[in-house]
Amino acid sequence: MEAIKKEHDKVWNNSKQSKTVGHVDDMIRSLQRARDAIAEDPNSRQITLAKLQNPVKSSFDGIFTGLKDTHGLHNKYTRALDKVFKDKVPSTDIDALSAHPTLINRAIYLHLLREGLFDVASAFHSEALERQNLREETAAQFGLDVSMEHPLGLDQNSEEDIQEQFSNMYHILSELRDSHNLQPAIDWARSNASALEARGSNLEFELCRLQFVNLFMERRDDDGHDFAGPMRALQYAQTEFQSFRGRYLVEIQQLIGAIPFCSNLDDSPYSTRFNNSTAWEEVATSFTREFCSLLELSADSPLYVAATAGAIALPTLMKLQTIQKQKRTEWTSQNELPVETPLPPSYRFHSIFVCPVSKEQTTDQNPPMMLPCCHVIAQESLQKLSKGAKFKCPYCPVESHPKEAKRVFL
Repeated sequence: MEAIKKEHDKVWNNSKQSKTVGHVDDMIRSLQRARDAIAEDPNSRQITLAKLQNPVKSSFDGIFTGLKDTHGLHNKYTRALDKVFKDKVPSTDIDALSAHPTLINRAIYLHLLREGLFDVASAFHSEALERQNLREETAAQFGLDVSMEHPLGLDQNSEEDIQEQFSNMYHILSELRDSHNLQPAIDWARSNASALEARGSNLEFELCRLQFVNLFMERRDDDGHDFAGPMRALQYAQTEFQSFRGRYLVEIQQLIGAIPFCSNLDDSPYSTRFNNSTAWEEVATSFTREFCSLLELSADSPLYVAATAGAIALPTLMKLQTIQKQKRTEWTSQNELPVETPLPPSYRFHSIFVCPVSKEQTTDQNPPMMLPCCHVIAQESLQKLSKGAKFKCPYCPVESHPKEAKRVFL
Protein backbone atom coordinates (compact mmCIF):
# COMPACT_ATOMS: atom_id res chain seq x y z
CA MET A 1 0.00 0.00 0.00
CA GLU A 2 2.99 2.32 0.47
CA ALA A 3 3.68 2.25 -3.27
CA ILE A 4 0.06 3.25 -3.97
CA LYS A 5 0.24 6.10 -1.47
CA LYS A 6 3.51 7.32 -2.99
CA GLU A 7 2.07 7.42 -6.53
CA HIS A 8 -1.15 8.98 -5.27
CA ASP A 9 0.81 11.77 -3.59
CA LYS A 10 2.68 12.41 -6.85
CA VAL A 11 -0.59 12.73 -8.78
CA TRP A 12 -2.05 14.98 -6.08
CA ASN A 13 1.01 17.24 -5.96
CA ASN A 14 1.08 17.44 -9.77
CA SER A 15 -2.57 18.52 -9.84
CA LYS A 16 -1.79 21.38 -7.43
CA GLN A 17 1.41 22.46 -9.22
CA SER A 18 0.22 22.04 -12.79
CA LYS A 19 0.69 25.10 -15.01
CA THR A 20 -1.75 23.88 -17.67
CA VAL A 21 -4.54 26.21 -16.53
CA GLY A 22 -2.09 29.13 -16.64
CA HIS A 23 -1.14 28.29 -20.23
CA VAL A 24 -4.82 28.15 -21.20
CA ASP A 25 -5.42 31.53 -19.55
CA ASP A 26 -2.41 33.01 -21.40
CA MET A 27 -3.78 31.74 -24.72
CA ILE A 28 -7.23 33.18 -24.02
CA ARG A 29 -5.76 36.57 -23.14
CA SER A 30 -3.60 36.57 -26.32
CA LEU A 31 -6.64 35.77 -28.48
CA GLN A 32 -8.71 38.45 -26.79
CA ARG A 33 -6.00 41.08 -27.33
CA ALA A 34 -5.71 40.07 -31.00
CA ARG A 35 -9.49 40.27 -31.43
CA ASP A 36 -9.58 43.75 -29.89
CA ALA A 37 -6.66 44.95 -32.05
CA ILE A 38 -8.29 43.70 -35.26
CA ALA A 39 -11.64 45.22 -34.27
CA GLU A 40 -9.94 48.56 -33.70
CA ASP A 41 -7.87 48.44 -36.93
CA PRO A 42 -9.06 45.85 -39.50
CA ASN A 43 -6.06 46.60 -41.75
CA SER A 44 -3.70 45.20 -39.09
CA ARG A 45 -5.27 41.76 -39.26
CA GLN A 46 -2.36 39.99 -41.04
CA ILE A 47 0.31 41.51 -38.80
CA THR A 48 -1.68 40.79 -35.64
CA LEU A 49 -2.31 37.18 -36.61
CA ALA A 50 1.33 36.70 -37.49
CA LYS A 51 2.38 38.03 -34.08
CA LEU A 52 -0.19 35.72 -32.46
CA GLN A 53 1.35 32.55 -33.88
CA ASN A 54 4.31 32.22 -31.49
CA PRO A 55 2.41 32.92 -28.21
CA VAL A 56 -0.34 30.46 -29.16
CA LYS A 57 2.20 27.80 -30.15
CA SER A 58 4.08 28.34 -26.87
CA SER A 59 0.86 27.98 -24.88
CA PHE A 60 -0.08 24.79 -26.73
CA ASP A 61 3.37 23.34 -26.11
CA GLY A 62 3.04 24.09 -22.40
CA ILE A 63 -0.43 22.51 -22.28
CA PHE A 64 0.72 19.34 -24.04
CA THR A 65 3.79 19.05 -21.79
CA GLY A 66 1.63 19.35 -18.67
CA LEU A 67 -0.90 16.83 -19.94
CA LYS A 68 1.89 14.45 -20.89
CA ASP A 69 3.36 14.60 -17.37
CA THR A 70 -0.08 14.13 -15.79
CA HIS A 71 -0.87 11.21 -18.09
CA GLY A 72 2.44 9.55 -17.18
CA LEU A 73 1.77 9.91 -13.44
CA HIS A 74 -1.73 8.48 -13.85
CA ASN A 75 -0.31 5.47 -15.71
CA LYS A 76 2.20 4.84 -12.90
CA TYR A 77 -0.61 5.17 -10.35
CA THR A 78 -2.70 2.65 -12.28
CA ARG A 79 0.20 0.18 -12.47
CA ALA A 80 0.76 0.51 -8.72
CA LEU A 81 -2.92 -0.30 -8.12
CA ASP A 82 -2.75 -3.29 -10.48
CA LYS A 83 0.25 -4.70 -8.61
CA VAL A 84 -1.64 -4.73 -5.31
CA PHE A 85 -5.05 -5.68 -6.71
CA LYS A 86 -4.00 -8.09 -9.43
CA ASP A 87 -7.50 -9.33 -10.20
CA LYS A 88 -10.36 -7.16 -11.35
CA VAL A 89 -13.19 -6.64 -8.89
CA PRO A 90 -15.76 -9.36 -9.67
CA SER A 91 -19.04 -8.24 -11.08
CA THR A 92 -22.12 -9.36 -9.23
CA ASP A 93 -25.82 -9.27 -9.75
CA ILE A 94 -26.32 -8.35 -6.09
CA ASP A 95 -26.03 -4.64 -5.40
CA ALA A 96 -27.06 -4.03 -1.81
CA LEU A 97 -27.24 -0.25 -2.22
CA SER A 98 -28.98 -0.02 -5.60
CA ALA A 99 -32.36 0.11 -3.86
CA HIS A 100 -31.25 2.95 -1.55
CA PRO A 101 -30.29 5.94 -3.74
CA THR A 102 -31.44 8.37 -1.04
CA LEU A 103 -29.06 6.81 1.46
CA ILE A 104 -26.14 7.09 -0.98
CA ASN A 105 -26.97 10.70 -1.88
CA ARG A 106 -27.26 11.65 1.79
CA ALA A 107 -23.89 10.03 2.60
CA ILE A 108 -22.18 11.91 -0.24
CA TYR A 109 -23.86 15.21 0.66
CA LEU A 110 -22.94 14.98 4.35
CA HIS A 111 -19.38 13.95 3.47
CA LEU A 112 -18.98 17.07 1.33
CA LEU A 113 -20.29 19.22 4.19
CA ARG A 114 -17.92 17.54 6.66
CA GLU A 115 -15.01 18.31 4.34
CA GLY A 116 -16.03 21.97 4.16
CA LEU A 117 -16.88 21.76 0.44
CA PHE A 118 -20.09 23.75 0.80
CA ASP A 119 -20.24 24.94 -2.83
CA VAL A 120 -19.79 21.40 -4.12
CA ALA A 121 -22.43 20.14 -1.68
CA SER A 122 -24.90 22.77 -2.90
CA ALA A 123 -24.22 21.85 -6.53
CA PHE A 124 -24.67 18.14 -5.73
CA HIS A 125 -27.95 18.89 -3.96
CA SER A 126 -29.24 20.99 -6.88
CA GLU A 127 -28.39 18.29 -9.44
CA ALA A 128 -30.04 15.60 -7.29
CA LEU A 129 -33.22 17.69 -7.19
CA GLU A 130 -33.08 18.24 -10.97
CA ARG A 131 -32.80 14.48 -11.58
CA GLN A 132 -35.73 13.83 -9.30
CA ASN A 133 -37.87 16.50 -10.98
CA LEU A 134 -37.04 15.00 -14.39
CA ARG A 135 -38.14 11.54 -13.21
CA GLU A 136 -41.36 12.97 -11.83
CA GLU A 137 -42.08 14.83 -15.10
CA THR A 138 -41.39 11.67 -17.12
CA ALA A 139 -43.71 9.67 -14.89
CA ALA A 140 -46.42 12.32 -15.25
CA GLN A 141 -46.15 12.18 -19.05
CA PHE A 142 -47.04 8.50 -18.91
CA GLY A 143 -49.89 9.12 -16.52
CA LEU A 144 -48.12 7.59 -13.53
CA ASP A 145 -48.75 8.99 -10.07
CA VAL A 146 -45.32 8.86 -8.45
CA SER A 147 -44.63 10.65 -5.18
CA MET A 148 -40.92 10.69 -4.44
CA GLU A 149 -39.17 11.61 -1.21
CA HIS A 150 -36.45 14.22 -1.03
CA PRO A 151 -33.36 12.86 -2.88
CA LEU A 152 -31.23 13.40 0.23
CA GLY A 153 -33.85 12.30 2.75
CA LEU A 154 -33.99 15.84 4.19
CA ASP A 155 -36.58 18.57 4.34
CA GLN A 156 -35.60 22.11 3.44
CA ASN A 157 -35.41 23.33 7.05
CA SER A 158 -33.18 20.49 8.26
CA GLU A 159 -31.00 20.83 5.17
CA GLU A 160 -30.41 24.54 5.76
CA ASP A 161 -29.82 23.89 9.45
CA ILE A 162 -27.18 21.22 8.74
CA GLN A 163 -25.36 23.51 6.31
CA GLU A 164 -25.38 26.33 8.85
CA GLN A 165 -24.21 24.03 11.62
CA PHE A 166 -21.27 22.64 9.62
CA SER A 167 -20.34 26.12 8.47
CA ASN A 168 -20.18 27.14 12.12
CA MET A 169 -18.13 24.05 12.94
CA TYR A 170 -15.56 24.85 10.27
CA HIS A 171 -15.29 28.44 11.44
CA ILE A 172 -14.52 27.25 14.97
CA LEU A 173 -12.08 24.59 13.73
CA SER A 174 -10.33 27.19 11.60
CA GLU A 175 -9.90 29.41 14.66
CA LEU A 176 -8.58 26.43 16.63
CA ARG A 177 -6.10 25.05 14.12
CA ASP A 178 -4.98 28.13 12.23
CA SER A 179 -5.12 30.88 14.85
CA HIS A 180 -4.94 28.86 18.10
CA ASN A 181 -7.98 30.83 19.22
CA LEU A 182 -9.95 28.75 21.72
CA GLN A 183 -12.64 31.29 22.61
CA PRO A 184 -15.18 30.42 19.84
CA ALA A 185 -14.96 26.73 20.81
CA ILE A 186 -15.32 27.56 24.52
CA ASP A 187 -18.35 29.76 23.80
CA TRP A 188 -19.94 26.93 21.80
CA ALA A 189 -19.26 24.39 24.56
CA ARG A 190 -20.83 26.67 27.17
CA SER A 191 -23.91 27.32 25.06
CA ASN A 192 -24.37 23.54 24.79
CA ALA A 193 -23.21 22.72 28.31
CA SER A 194 -26.36 20.84 29.36
CA ALA A 195 -26.31 18.54 26.32
CA LEU A 196 -22.57 17.90 26.72
CA GLU A 197 -22.97 17.19 30.42
CA ALA A 198 -25.74 14.69 29.68
CA ARG A 199 -23.26 12.85 27.45
CA GLY A 200 -20.60 12.91 30.15
CA SER A 201 -18.39 15.03 27.90
CA ASN A 202 -15.35 16.87 29.28
CA LEU A 203 -14.88 19.05 26.18
CA GLU A 204 -15.40 22.38 27.96
CA PHE A 205 -12.75 21.57 30.55
CA GLU A 206 -10.34 20.35 27.85
CA LEU A 207 -10.69 23.66 26.05
CA CYS A 208 -10.27 25.75 29.23
CA ARG A 209 -7.30 23.62 30.30
CA LEU A 210 -5.60 24.21 26.96
CA GLN A 211 -6.35 27.92 27.28
CA PHE A 212 -4.63 27.87 30.69
CA VAL A 213 -1.60 26.10 29.19
CA ASN A 214 -1.54 28.55 26.27
CA LEU A 215 -1.48 31.54 28.63
CA PHE A 216 1.07 29.83 30.87
CA MET A 217 3.53 29.26 28.03
CA GLU A 218 3.46 32.94 27.01
CA ARG A 219 6.34 33.64 29.35
CA ARG A 220 7.39 37.21 28.58
CA ASP A 221 5.40 40.40 28.55
CA ASP A 222 6.44 43.71 27.00
CA ASP A 223 8.83 44.37 29.91
CA GLY A 224 10.55 40.99 29.52
CA HIS A 225 9.22 39.42 32.76
CA ASP A 226 9.23 35.61 32.64
CA PHE A 227 6.50 35.33 35.29
CA ALA A 228 3.87 37.29 33.34
CA GLY A 229 2.48 34.23 31.51
CA PRO A 230 1.94 32.06 34.62
CA MET A 231 0.29 35.01 36.38
CA ARG A 232 -2.14 35.47 33.47
CA ALA A 233 -2.85 31.74 33.60
CA LEU A 234 -3.50 31.95 37.35
CA GLN A 235 -5.93 34.83 36.89
CA TYR A 236 -7.69 32.83 34.17
CA ALA A 237 -7.96 29.80 36.48
CA GLN A 238 -9.43 31.91 39.30
CA THR A 239 -12.25 33.12 37.07
CA GLU A 240 -12.88 30.15 34.75
CA PHE A 241 -12.12 27.00 36.79
CA GLN A 242 -14.66 27.60 39.55
CA SER A 243 -17.35 25.47 37.91
CA PHE A 244 -14.93 22.58 37.31
CA ARG A 245 -13.70 22.12 40.90
CA GLY A 246 -16.06 19.29 41.75
CA ARG A 247 -15.23 17.03 38.81
CA TYR A 248 -11.69 18.05 37.88
CA LEU A 249 -10.20 19.22 41.19
CA VAL A 250 -7.08 17.00 40.95
CA GLU A 251 -6.23 18.21 37.45
CA ILE A 252 -6.80 21.85 38.45
CA GLN A 253 -4.48 21.39 41.42
CA GLN A 254 -1.80 20.00 39.11
CA LEU A 255 -2.13 22.93 36.73
CA ILE A 256 -1.90 25.47 39.56
CA GLY A 257 0.92 23.51 41.19
CA ALA A 258 3.05 23.96 38.08
CA ILE A 259 3.27 27.73 38.56
CA PRO A 260 6.18 27.65 41.08
CA PHE A 261 8.11 25.48 38.59
CA CYS A 262 7.66 27.86 35.66
CA SER A 263 11.38 28.65 35.47
CA ASN A 264 12.29 24.95 35.29
CA LEU A 265 9.14 23.39 33.90
CA ASP A 266 10.86 20.72 31.76
CA ASP A 267 12.36 19.04 34.85
CA SER A 268 9.21 19.36 36.94
CA PRO A 269 6.57 16.65 37.56
CA TYR A 270 4.14 18.68 35.45
CA SER A 271 6.13 18.86 32.20
CA THR A 272 3.87 16.41 30.36
CA ARG A 273 0.90 18.70 31.02
CA PHE A 274 2.53 21.58 29.21
CA ASN A 275 4.75 19.99 26.54
CA ASN A 276 2.15 18.14 24.48
CA SER A 277 2.79 18.73 20.78
CA THR A 278 -0.52 17.12 19.76
CA ALA A 279 -2.73 19.03 22.23
CA TRP A 280 -4.29 21.33 19.61
CA GLU A 281 -5.10 18.49 17.23
CA GLU A 282 -6.51 16.38 20.06
CA VAL A 283 -8.83 19.15 21.23
CA ALA A 284 -9.90 19.82 17.64
CA THR A 285 -10.75 16.13 17.25
CA SER A 286 -12.70 16.15 20.53
CA PHE A 287 -14.60 19.24 19.43
CA THR A 288 -15.50 17.67 16.07
CA ARG A 289 -16.69 14.48 17.76
CA GLU A 290 -18.89 16.30 20.28
CA PHE A 291 -20.23 18.73 17.69
CA CYS A 292 -21.32 15.88 15.41
CA SER A 293 -22.77 13.91 18.32
CA LEU A 294 -25.13 16.79 19.17
CA LEU A 295 -26.28 16.69 15.54
CA GLU A 296 -26.88 12.94 16.03
CA LEU A 297 -24.14 12.19 13.50
CA SER A 298 -21.05 10.02 13.81
CA ALA A 299 -17.71 11.75 14.34
CA ASP A 300 -16.36 10.26 11.09
CA SER A 301 -18.00 10.53 7.71
CA PRO A 302 -20.03 7.35 6.98
CA LEU A 303 -18.88 7.53 3.36
CA TYR A 304 -15.23 7.66 4.44
CA VAL A 305 -15.72 4.81 6.92
CA ALA A 306 -17.50 2.62 4.35
CA ALA A 307 -14.88 3.27 1.65
CA THR A 308 -11.97 2.66 4.02
CA ALA A 309 -13.51 -0.49 5.48
CA GLY A 310 -14.16 -1.75 1.95
CA ALA A 311 -10.55 -1.09 0.94
CA ILE A 312 -9.27 -2.96 4.02
CA ALA A 313 -11.56 -5.93 3.43
CA LEU A 314 -11.11 -6.05 -0.37
CA PRO A 315 -8.00 -8.34 -0.45
CA THR A 316 -9.79 -10.91 1.73
CA LEU A 317 -12.90 -10.77 -0.44
CA MET A 318 -10.78 -11.11 -3.59
CA LYS A 319 -9.07 -14.16 -2.14
CA LEU A 320 -12.48 -15.63 -1.24
CA GLN A 321 -13.68 -15.06 -4.80
CA THR A 322 -10.59 -16.83 -6.19
CA ILE A 323 -11.11 -19.82 -3.90
CA GLN A 324 -14.77 -20.03 -4.89
CA LYS A 325 -13.76 -20.10 -8.56
CA GLN A 326 -11.20 -22.84 -7.97
CA LYS A 327 -13.60 -25.00 -5.94
CA ARG A 328 -16.59 -24.05 -8.11
CA THR A 329 -18.67 -23.13 -5.10
CA GLU A 330 -21.00 -20.23 -4.36
CA TRP A 331 -22.02 -18.37 -1.25
CA THR A 332 -25.75 -17.91 -1.36
CA SER A 333 -26.35 -15.79 1.74
CA GLN A 334 -26.62 -12.07 1.03
CA ASN A 335 -26.53 -10.84 4.63
CA GLU A 336 -23.47 -12.65 5.93
CA LEU A 337 -19.98 -13.43 4.67
CA PRO A 338 -18.33 -16.85 5.07
CA VAL A 339 -15.06 -15.26 6.24
CA GLU A 340 -14.02 -12.76 8.88
CA THR A 341 -13.03 -9.39 7.44
CA PRO A 342 -9.90 -7.97 9.13
CA LEU A 343 -11.30 -4.61 10.24
CA PRO A 344 -9.61 -2.68 13.08
CA PRO A 345 -11.57 -2.20 16.34
CA SER A 346 -12.47 1.40 15.43
CA TYR A 347 -14.50 0.07 12.47
CA ARG A 348 -16.56 -2.40 14.50
CA PHE A 349 -19.77 -0.64 15.38
CA HIS A 350 -21.95 -3.55 16.48
CA SER A 351 -21.21 -5.96 19.29
CA ILE A 352 -21.27 -9.68 18.49
CA PHE A 353 -23.17 -11.92 20.92
CA VAL A 354 -22.58 -15.66 21.03
CA CYS A 355 -25.25 -17.67 22.82
CA PRO A 356 -23.71 -19.40 25.87
CA VAL A 357 -26.09 -22.35 25.40
CA SER A 358 -25.90 -23.12 21.68
CA LYS A 359 -22.44 -21.49 21.19
CA GLU A 360 -23.80 -19.89 18.01
CA GLN A 361 -23.68 -16.23 17.03
CA THR A 362 -27.02 -14.46 17.16
CA THR A 363 -28.56 -12.96 14.02
CA ASP A 364 -31.61 -10.85 13.12
CA GLN A 365 -33.57 -14.08 12.74
CA ASN A 366 -32.17 -15.48 16.00
CA PRO A 367 -31.74 -12.41 18.24
CA PRO A 368 -30.44 -12.36 21.84
CA MET A 369 -33.16 -12.51 24.52
CA MET A 370 -32.83 -11.34 28.13
CA LEU A 371 -34.51 -13.40 30.83
CA PRO A 372 -36.02 -11.78 33.97
CA CYS A 373 -32.86 -12.82 35.87
CA CYS A 374 -30.85 -10.70 33.36
CA HIS A 375 -29.09 -13.67 31.75
CA VAL A 376 -29.07 -13.54 27.94
CA ILE A 377 -29.44 -16.43 25.53
CA ALA A 378 -30.40 -16.78 21.87
CA GLN A 379 -34.07 -16.96 20.90
CA GLU A 380 -33.74 -20.48 19.47
CA SER A 381 -32.13 -21.68 22.72
CA LEU A 382 -34.97 -20.04 24.64
CA GLN A 383 -37.55 -21.90 22.55
CA LYS A 384 -35.77 -25.25 22.94
CA LEU A 385 -35.39 -24.88 26.70
CA SER A 386 -38.91 -23.62 27.41
CA LYS A 387 -40.98 -25.46 24.80
CA GLY A 388 -43.61 -22.80 25.40
CA ALA A 389 -43.86 -23.39 29.15
CA LYS A 390 -42.20 -22.16 32.31
CA PHE A 391 -38.53 -23.16 32.58
CA LYS A 392 -35.42 -22.64 34.72
CA CYS A 393 -32.61 -20.40 33.58
CA PRO A 394 -29.60 -22.51 32.55
CA TYR A 395 -27.31 -20.32 34.68
CA CYS A 396 -29.30 -19.65 37.85
CA PRO A 397 -32.26 -21.11 39.78
CA VAL A 398 -34.74 -18.43 38.65
CA GLU A 399 -37.73 -19.73 36.71
CA SER A 400 -39.59 -17.70 34.11
CA HIS A 401 -41.96 -17.93 31.16
CA PRO A 402 -40.65 -17.31 27.61
CA LYS A 403 -43.16 -14.44 27.26
CA GLU A 404 -41.24 -12.58 29.98
CA ALA A 405 -38.03 -12.54 27.94
CA LYS A 406 -37.12 -9.30 26.21
CA ARG A 407 -35.13 -8.85 23.02
CA VAL A 408 -31.72 -7.23 23.43
CA PHE A 409 -30.40 -4.78 20.84
CA LEU A 410 -26.61 -4.59 20.74
